[in-house]
Amino acid sequence: MGFLGKAMKSGLALKAAQIAKREMAKPENQRKAKELLSKVTHRGGGSSRPPARP
Repeated sequence: MGFLGKAMKSGLALKAAQIAKREMAKPENQRKAKELLSKVTHRGGGSSRPPARP
């Protein structure tokens, strides 16, 4: 199933990429993505990781 399995996986990956590209072309999804990015980048209080121990 080596060659056939790889071909099927690449076909599924290609189809998934096409769907993702089509969905991100929609204006409402672009707006949601920008809002999410804004929330993540403008979060107050610094990093969510605990400080490093010496």
